[in-house]
Amino acid sequence: MFSRYKKNDAAPAKGNQPAEGKVTELPRKKPEGEAASAPPPASMRKPAQQVAARSATADKDQKRKERMAELKLELHRELLENLNLAALDTATEQDLRSEINEITNEVLNQKAVVLNREDRAQLNKELYFEVKGLGPLETLLQDDSVNDILVNGPQQIFVERSGKLELTDITFKDEKHLMRIIDKIVSAVGRRVDESNPYVDARLQDGSRFNAMVPPIAVDGSLVSIRKFKKDKLGIDDLVRFGAFSEEMAAYLQAAVACRLNVIVSGGTGSGKTTTLNALSSFIDNSERILTIEDTAELQLQQTHVGRMESRPPNVEGKGEVSPRDCLKNALRMRPDRIIVGETRGEEVIDMLQAMNTGHDGSMTTIHANNARDGISRLENMIAMAGIEMPLKAVRSQIASAVNLIVQASRLQDGSRRMTSITEITGMEGDVISMQEVFRFQRVGLTPDNKIIGHFTATGVRSHFSERFRLWGYDLPPSIFEPTLAAE
Repeated sequence: MFSRYKKNDAAPAKGNQPAEGKVTELPRKKPEGEAASAPPPASMRKPAQQVAARSATADKDQKRKERMAELKLELHRELLENLNLAALDTATEQDLRSEINEITNEVLNQKAVVLNREDRAQLNKELYFEVKGLGPLETLLQDDSVNDILVNGPQQIFVERSGKLELTDITFKDEKHLMRIIDKIVSAVGRRVDESNPYVDARLQDGSRFNAMVPPIAVDGSLVSIRKFKKDKLGIDDLVRFGAFSEEMAAYLQAAVACRLNVIVSGGTGSGKTTTLNALSSFIDNSERILTIEDTAELQLQQTHVGRMESRPPNVEGKGEVSPRDCLKNALRMRPDRIIVGETRGEEVIDMLQAMNTGHDGSMTTIHANNARDGISRLENMIAMAGIEMPLKAVRSQIASAVNLIVQASRLQDGSRRMTSITEITGMEGDVISMQEVFRFQRVGLTPDNKIIGHFTATGVRSHFSERFRLWGYDLPPSIFEPTLAAE
């Protein structure tokens, strides 16, 4: 079908692989007179992790894996020579898989290589991913249990599952193989990456966030990080069921968003800020016009009237840049009811605060910070970095009048993500922004398998916006602001 123009040239010779050497480190002999430090009591130390010895079976599996990688490389070269690449765009998946299967059988017969049915099926699957997908990464992208994919050079690919990182047995053949996949991703969205422009931010077809940094900036091989998006959008009920926050916190947040309080979601990398922002947006009424501004489009709002904007980096000549601040300035002329900025990290902060102060109540954004007070300090620092000379009291007054609520999302040491604090901004006391915490996650301890023990509780402080909630028809019962004890 696609291989009508097959060349008769001999297949390129396979390169010789260097023999795998084994280096054994000898124990260091302690010099005479060197005092041996006394070990700490056993009760204060955790048992060291034991590294299992590499068995003969593992060596055999490794050699088999290397041989399969060599076969895949040779077959992929054959496919590039045989397939009519111009016809691939209109080919059906079934036809393409059938053609790949025929070429694979032909090449294996020529090389007198015998594979069992399982290995042959796996080889055909990987070759299909090389032609139409993202090569070795495609299997991980299709695995719903994987949240993040982290590539540290061609031979080391980590994934995050349930908040924990683990090393996979998937590898690229070499740096050229990895670079070919990176180029395939970034060229699909009209961007480029090379030595003159060694880093790039992009998105995959399913909306997953992609970031890459290539040599010479990346010393040991290209660095790739992919933040996958769930196919099913998580709502408030899902997050409550997963233990991200409590029913009382959900009721409070519903009232806060519906009553058009300005909300900042604060947290560290991978703490669930964007997921929380998506879930909070479900409380926005469908009659409102929402404009979103992001560096890389990630938000998945559930309303019908949403206008999405994405900033753009400069081109090769250093021209054509459209910054988040440019998008935000233009958004103010587009009659938005609410403006949602995916992440505030630079000079656009002053325009964001002014929008919150000038009739765009209910706007939301995210920032990187460890707690609510640090979040306020970050806003002050970003205003200073924007080159705007304002007295500190004027800056804090602007923040206090613009921001109503700070929701703190955190990824705890056991990998779980929880909303650890909800803090209200109540105004100014002298030169200091006054705040009050309404809800928090109270940690109690750890289980033997290092799982966090804790519970969500109110602090006992009545909401500063209770009267506003009542006037908007959200008369929250006083009981949700009463502290709760841990379940026995």
